[in-house]
This record gives sequence, structure tokens and C-alpha cells, in this order.
Amino acid sequence: MNRQSLTGIILILCAAMLWGTTGTAQTFAPLTLSSYWVGSMRLLVAASFFLLWLSLRNASALQPSRLRQLPWMAITLAAVGMAVYNLAFFAGIRATGVALGTAMALGSGPVWAGFLQIVVTRQKPSGLWWAALSICVLGLVMTTMGSQGSLSLPASGIALCLLSGLSYAVYALATKQIVASTPPEVATASVFLLAALIALPAAGLLAGKPMISTGDVVVMLWLGVVATGVAYLLFTTGLKFVSSATGVALALAEPVTAVVLAVLIVGERPASISYAGLVLMLLGLGILVKSEVSGSDASG
Repeated sequence: MNRQSLTGIILILCAAMLWGTTGTAQTFAPLTLSSYWVGSMRLLVAASFFLLWLSLRNASALQPSRLRQLPWMAITLAAVGMAVYNLAFFAGIRATGVALGTAMALGSGPVWAGFLQIVVTRQKPSGLWWAALSICVLGLVMTTMGSQGSLSLPASGIALCLLSGLSYAVYALATKQIVASTPPEVATASVFLLAALIALPAAGLLAGKPMISTGDVVVMLWLGVVATGVAYLLFTTGLKFVSSATGVALALAEPVTAVVLAVLIVGERPASISYAGLVLMLLGLGILVKSEVSGSDASG
């Protein structure tokens, strides 16, 4: 067994479970902010968390001489990917609905990542990896079908969701290159600070001045610090040990967590097809884990 791969898998699955708390958190304190401001402000909160974490654990990394040595081209690419992902994802699910939007964004992400890994790193994921991903995506579609009331598929919404999946894949691939030579906490602080600086002006142009309530502040702290800050620190560290394509694919544990929390805490009762989809996703994730740990996937 490849212990390093297993470590990476566990870290990324933990990150995905934290991402899966996003919907439940907003159920108890619904956000009144525009979707563009939600995406950009959680980046700002997360960046602040990363900078605080870095100043406490590795303050010397903030020295100008150390900062100049960072791989800024890859950091910029990752930051653009993360900024576009946040803006496109929240706008996409507003246009298409949460269930379908999430399915298209999260389902397309691993596919984009697999193709990008082939094109950029010349490393081709195995047939077992693609089979596992297909099972996961099918399960994701079935899970969302059970909670989707009416279909709403505007072309702009579809494009935004697919763009968010592509942007996330770009972020993961670039981050994989960054952590090869940079500590994860430095990588996350740099990427998210730059991503916030890109996303905030964009949100202002697209949505105007934000109107923030007390409930918004509470939810944004959870989304920014826990569901984004801690989660992406785990995800970035995990990418040191697994391929970027597998990292994005394992993130499909997020909707699994979201469904479980919706049933156990929120009290939702999805249709039977959602539970069948959940089982398929767990099966696909299990095969993905086996593929990575056994070395069947060409990890970058």
C-alpha cells in the first residue's frame, strides 16, 4: 500500500466533508448577499485566515526575500482559477438551480482535470480511474435528480457551471505544481489572497455594493474559516501526495456529505433515487481510492 497516497486521500476526503457543510450552514442562516459577493468574500475571509495561520507557524515565509522566490506564475494561474471558480459556481447554481448546477460543476471538474493532466503533464489516468469517475458522476446525477423539482437549463447557467468546473481543475493542477516546491500554508495564503484581490473588484462590477446583515457575517465566518480555510489547507496538503485529477475527483465526497447532513440535520427527505445515487458515489470513491493507493493512476 502506498502510505503517502493514503495520507493524501484522507486529507482530501476530510476537506470535501468540510465543503459539504456549506449548504447546511446556509440553511440555518440564509445569506442575503449576492452570489458574486458570497464567492468573493469567502475568499477574503479564507485569505485572512491563511495569513494569520502563516504568521503564527512560519512568519519567516512572509519576508520579501522569501516571497520573491515563490513560483508566482503558477500561483497567479491557481488564483485566477480559484477566483473564476467562486464567481462562476455561485452564479451558475443561481441560474440553473442548486441541484443541477452542483451536478454540472462538480461532475465536470474531474473530467476537465483528467484531460488537463493528459495535455499538460502527459500523464494519462488509468482505465480504472475513468471507470470510477464515471460511476461517481452517474451517482451524482442520480442524487441531484431526487431533489430537483423542475428543470431549468439556461445556456448561460450551463456555461457558468462548466466554466466553474474547468476553473477548479486549473486551480488544482497549478496548485499541484506549487506544492512541489512550496509549503502548503504558503501556497494557500498566496493563492487565496491573490484570488480575493481578483474576485472582489469583479463582484463589485457585477453585483454593486454589498448589503451585509449580522447573519451574513456569521455564515461567512464559517464558510471562510472552516469550509474554505481549513478545508483548502487540507486539500492543498493532500495534493502533495496524489495527482491533481484524483484530488478533484475525490472532492466528489462533498455532495455525499451534503446529502447526509441534509437528511440527518436539516430533515430533508430525498427521493429513493437519491439514495441509490449516494451508494453509487460511495462505490466510485472507493474504486478511486483503490486506484490511487495501488498506483494504477498516473499521479503527477
